[in-house]
Amino acid sequence: MLEDRELNYRLLEDNEEYLVIDKAPGVNLHRNQHAQSLVDVLHRDFPGESFHLVHRLDDATSGLMLIAKSPSAAAEFGDLFANREIDKFYFALAQGKPMKKQGMIVGDIKKSRSGSYLLSRTRSNPSVTQFFSYALEDGRRGYLLKPYTGKTHQLRVVMKSLGVPIIGDKRYGPSNQNADRMYLHALALRFTFRGVERQYICPPQVGEGFVDGALQAVLLNCTPPWEIKWPALGAP
Repeated sequence: MLEDRELNYRLLEDNEEYLVIDKAPGVNLHRNQHAQSLVDVLHRDFPGESFHLVHRLDDATSGLMLIAKSPSAAAEFGDLFANREIDKFYFALAQGKPMKKQGMIVGDIKKSRSGSYLLSRTRSNPSVTQFFSYALEDGRRGYLLKPYTGKTHQLRVVMKSLGVPIIGDKRYGPSNQNADRMYLHALALRFTFRGVERQYICPPQVGEGFVDGALQAVLLNCTPPWEIKWPALGAP
């Protein structure tokens, strides 16, 4: 059963109010005709427990997720996310030279064709993302991403707008790539819940590109990510 569980997630914390898990890439948050949902799997593994999704990751994205265990905890987390009181950090891999190597990307994310989205220059309800990047071998770069908003496909669209779609992104990247996964991972979370500060860091463990020694050294240098000097929002 444990081996089967780890195909879907790794359990990092289980307390009275919530779980923290490392979701595996390719695991669906919602049930479809081909697979059960993550919540279905959790109910199987924890009979009698109640689980509530309070944020989302794309199916192909791996990494940290909070799962509330009561409606009251779910409501509190909902308020924290809505008020941008949960710091979220992601790590991505891309090939090629970006339009800029660090900075802030701001713009509306609008629906495009066939379920895709694009970054617009308008700012009526903009997405906001800060990032740093790190040179790796073979023309690849690692990207530490800090989204302040939670728009659909936000980080994937931001990376495409930089001219470097995430490796393995079948929707926003080239159709001829042969990657073993989409290289986007929810790396770290920090928040205060019921008066106690909580910090979680979970380096990626799945994917040939993520277990590369040079990348592991980069991850060591940029964690914990909240200790990096991120420019204040609105700073030039």
